[in-house]
Amino acid sequence: MRAQPQQKNDPLYVLLISVHGLIRGQELELGVDADTGGQCTYVLDLAKALAEHQQVGKVDLLTRLIQDPDVSDDYAQPEEKISEKARIIRVPFGPRRYLRKEVLWPHLDQMVDRCLHYLRQQGRLPDVIHSHYADAGYVGRQLSMLLGIPQIHTGHSLAKPKLERLLSSGRKAEKIEKQFNFERRITEEEALVQHASLIVTSTRQEVELQYGMYTRPDPKRFRVIPPGTDTSKFLPPGRRGISPQVEQSINRFLDNPKKPMILCICRPELRKNIKGLIAAYANNQALQSRANLVLVAGSRENIRELDKTQAAVLTDLLLDIDAYDLWGKVAIPKSHAQEDVPEMYRMAAKSRGVFINAAFTEPFGLTLLEAGACGLPVIAPDDGGPRDILGHCRHGLLVDTLDSQAISSALLSALSDKARWRKWSKNGVINVKRHYTWAGHVNKYVKELGNLLRKQRKNLRRQQIALHSGKSPIPLAQHAFITDIDNTLLGNRAGHEALVEWLRTNSGYNIFGIATGRPLESAVDILRKNRIPIPDVLITSVGSEIHYGLRCIPDVGWANHIRHLWRREDLLKAMNNIPGLKLQAKENQREFKISYIVDPKKMPSLDELYAYLHKEHLHAQLIYSHGEFLDLLPMRASKGHAIRYLSYKWGLPLANFLVSGDSGNDIEMLMGDTMAVVVGNHSEELNHLKGVNRIYFAQATYAHGILEGMQHYKFGMPATPGKTKEEPPVKRKSTNRKTHNNVEKVT
Repeated sequence: MRAQPQQKNDPLYVLLISVHGLIRGQELELGVDADTGGQCTYVLDLAKALAEHQQVGKVDLLTRLIQDPDVSDDYAQPEEKISEKARIIRVPFGPRRYLRKEVLWPHLDQMVDRCLHYLRQQGRLPDVIHSHYADAGYVGRQLSMLLGIPQIHTGHSLAKPKLERLLSSGRKAEKIEKQFNFERRITEEEALVQHASLIVTSTRQEVELQYGMYTRPDPKRFRVIPPGTDTSKFLPPGRRGISPQVEQSINRFLDNPKKPMILCICRPELRKNIKGLIAAYANNQALQSRANLVLVAGSRENIRELDKTQAAVLTDLLLDIDAYDLWGKVAIPKSHAQEDVPEMYRMAAKSRGVFINAAFTEPFGLTLLEAGACGLPVIAPDDGGPRDILGHCRHGLLVDTLDSQAISSALLSALSDKARWRKWSKNGVINVKRHYTWAGHVNKYVKELGNLLRKQRKNLRRQQIALHSGKSPIPLAQHAFITDIDNTLLGNRAGHEALVEWLRTNSGYNIFGIATGRPLESAVDILRKNRIPIPDVLITSVGSEIHYGLRCIPDVGWANHIRHLWRREDLLKAMNNIPGLKLQAKENQREFKISYIVDPKKMPSLDELYAYLHKEHLHAQLIYSHGEFLDLLPMRASKGHAIRYLSYKWGLPLANFLVSGDSGNDIEMLMGDTMAVVVGNHSEELNHLKGVNRIYFAQATYAHGILEGMQHYKFGMPATPGKTKEEPPVKRKSTNRKTHNNVEKVT
C-alpha cells in the first residue's frame, strides 16, 4: 500500500531522539547513574508538552531498549504511551545490557538502521527530527541526511567547554579522553553545527561562548528557547505539604535538624563538584554552625555495585565527610523517589535554607527553576544557564564554583540576610512561572518549526530536478528498481527515455537506483548528460560505495560495514608485481576499490590470485569483467551485497527488488531472491545463468529490455509510459563498446 503524502496543514509529527540514560514515562530514576539526569526530564517534559499543542498530531521519543536484570523491566518495553499523542519508542541496538553513554558510540549505526525499520512501519515520515546530546545528534544527523528531513538539535552539554573546565581543574588530558571519549564527541558536535537546520539552546551565553568554541557556527541557525518547569508539582511550602517519610529520610542523619538546610541535588559525577562543596562547608566553622548540608547524590543500594566513576565519587564523598568529621552535620540519603524531590525543596525552604548547584559548568540548570518555584533561594555557578536564569528570576547569587572559599562566603551571605532571603524566595515563585513554563516553550518551538518547514518547502519548489523532492521516498516505497548504467540503462535513447517516463509515472511507489562500476562523479555526470533524474540510491564503484539522492549523501553504515579486514595499502603492495595488471587512472581508485586494466594472457587465474592473497594473509574480492578489468573490493563489498544491505537497512524484502544488468560484474546482484532482468545485449559472461530461477533474459536490448522485464514480473504500479518500439535482439559482439570504471573500451 502506498503511503499517503503529507499535506501542508496536516498535524505535525515530531520525532525526538535521546539515546542514553534510563527514560520512562513515570517516576524517572533521576540520579541512579551519571546519565540519568536533567536531560531525561527535559525530553520527557518536552514530549508531553508538544503533544498538548493543537498543531502537533504525534510525538515519538526514541531511546534505547535495555534488557538487563539490574534495571527495571520498564526499559525493555518496546512502546510506552505517555499521553494521547505521545509515546516512548525503545529500539534495541548493541548489547542487551545497560551501557554508559561513552561506550554507546560504536553501536549508533545499528540504531540508525533500527530507526529506519521503525519509520517504515509508521507509513509516514516525521516532519522534523529533534536530537538531544551528541550521541543522539549522530543518529539524528544520519537519519536527516538519509531521509531529507530537517534536524533540530539540543546539545544539553558540549564537549569543548566541559573539556576546558576539566583541564583547568587539574585533570590529565589522557585520563579525561579515556573516560569521556571527547575526541569523537567533539567531531560529531562540529558536524552538527554545520548540518542542523536549527540548534535550540537555553541561553544566549550557550550560543556565544560555548558554541562559539566550534568552527564557523552560523548565528541564523540558533534559537534561544528556555525550557520550562512543572509548576503544578514545584510549589512553596504554604501550598503543598511535606511527608513525614521525606523529613525522616534526611533528619535521621542530623544532630540538629531544625537548622537551615543547604540543599544540593545532583548526580554523583566529577563535574558536579560535590567535593568542592564539602570542602567549602568543612572549612567554614560559621557556616557549619548556621546550617546543615544535605547532599542528594543519586540513589544507591551498595556503592560497590555502582559503575566505577559513580563509586569513586561517592566513596570520595564519604571519606571527605569522615576526614572533616562532619557526621551529624551532613545528610546523605541513600535513595529517593522522583516525587520526593519537590518535597525536599519545600523542606529546605521551610527551614529558611538555600539550594546550591556547585557544578564546574552548567549549560542550563533545571534544578534552579525547580528550587525557585518552591520558594527556595539559590547559589549557582557563574556560567552558562544560571546567568540567564538568575537574570530573569533574581532569586539568588552567582559564584565562581572553582573557588571553594567563594562558595562558602556566598552560602553564609545568603543565609545571614533574612530580608533578602524573603525577597529571593518571593521572586523565585513569581518569576519562574512568568518566564519558564513548558507551554511558553512549546509555543515558541512550534512557531520556529513552522518557519523552518515553510523555508524548506520554498527551497524545494526551486529544485524540481529529480523524481522526488524533499523527504526520501525510500522508507515508504514498496518496490525498488536497481540497474546497471552502461549498456543496460543506456545504449538506446528511445529506450531510456521510455524508462524515465515510466519512472516519473510511478514515482513515490518505487525506489529508483543504479549499481555501476563507475565512480560516483562519473555516474552522476553521465546520468545528467542523458537527462536521467538523479536516482534515490547510487551504488557505485562496483558496490563499494552507497550514496542517496540529489545531495549524494554517503551511507556511513555501509562504509563501516565493508571496512572489515580491508587493508588497502598492503593489497596494493602485494599486487604490485603480479604480471598482466596495470592500475587504472587515479579517478577510478577509491577508498574501498583498487582497479586494474588486465592483459588476460599474462594475468594469473583468479584461483591463483586468491591463493596468493591467502598466503599473504590478505582479504579481498576479485571482480573480473569483460576480459579486461579487475577490481579488488573488501570481502563484504559488491553490487549484490550492497543490494542485500539496502534490503536490511530499509526493511524492504529482497523479493521486492527488480535488478537489471548485462555483464560479469552484475552476476552477484542478479542471483538470489530478487527479480532479475538480463537485457538482450548481454555479455557472454552471463549465458550460464539462463534457466536460473528468477532471472529473466529479455529479447529487447538496453532499457527496452528492462521494460520488457518489468512487464514479465508485473513490477511496480501499472503505468502507460507510451508506446515504444522494441529493437530486435542483437548478437553480442565480444568487442562491444563498454564504459566501465570510466575507462572506455575500443572496438
